[in-house]
Amino acid sequence: MILIAHRGNIRGRFESWENEPTYIDKAIKEGFDVEVDVWFKPTDNFGGMLFLGHDDPQYGVDFSWFRDRISKLWIHCKNVEAVNYFIYCGYEFNFFWHQNDDITLTSKNYIWAYPGKQPIKNSISVMPELNNDDVSGCFGVCSDYIENFIKI
Repeated sequence: MILIAHRGNIRGRFESWENEPTYIDKAIKEGFDVEVDVWFKPTDNFGGMLFLGHDDPQYGVDFSWFRDRISKLWIHCKNVEAVNYFIYCGYEFNFFWHQNDDITLTSKNYIWAYPGKQPIKNSISVMPELNNDDVSGCFGVCSDYIENFIKI
């Protein structure tokens, strides 16, 4: 089962650290994949900047930060510009966009299931602790308490 630290959280929600690059790296070093919230802000001359942050762009990161972690990141695009960026960047990133959809498909065809929508076979169960979701048939789990799912 793939274990995904929601915004870098492993042992509970720490809002002041969520999506912060060193916090993300800590979760990766502990062996987890990480769901990150990503914004793209266009600039003049067809350029732009990538940011991490849930409600707003907070932490500027360059393309190499994503490239170096490509196999460990589940990229939740927070604006359409971020979706377009990852579609056209030329790399095989795993990204998606959703708001309150029951499910969405990532760019690598994983089923990303909103909390409380389980059981869905071979899906990624997001925040199953909120509704005591059955994750036994899931391909992976994304949680603020991902450490609790190690033995499942």
